[in-house]
Amino acid sequence: MVIQRWQSVLLFIAAVMMACFAFMSLGQVQTADFTFNFTSLGFCYEGEATDGAPSGWLLHTWYFFIVSILTIVIPLIAIFLYKNLALQMRVCLFEILFIIADMAICGVVGYNSIEGGSIGWSSAICAPVIALIAVIMAWNRIKSDRDRLRAVDRIR
Repeated sequence: MVIQRWQSVLLFIAAVMMACFAFMSLGQVQTADFTFNFTSLGFCYEGEATDGAPSGWLLHTWYFFIVSILTIVIPLIAIFLYKNLALQMRVCLFEILFIIADMAICGVVGYNSIEGGSIGWSSAICAPVIALIAVIMAWNRIKSDRDRLRAVDRIR
């Protein structure tokens, strides 16, 4: 017997929030010469290139993108582990660690990658916080279901 109600919705919300974080612009870095768009893939020149100005990507951050993709996939995997609540709880803990790592990588890359640049963050930067809260709430509900199932098994 598995209860599994709201935790699936919460884990799906976490996956959607992290997808927004991974694929949206996280901000712009302004230097004296150029403006760069900051995404999880890296920094690209903003605007159209004219008169031989550089265009394309300045710096790729594949490690940041891979961690961001993992934070999308892990809660989706956790949704389908509903028959093994202990494993589902462990996967949720891994997701919490990956979200924290993703936020830390974002801060370090955003502030330290381009010398002399000032960064302006977008509203997508709030998505990992919402996802973190959703995963913690899902973990608490999974724990509650596990405790409820143990109580029912004890009565039998």
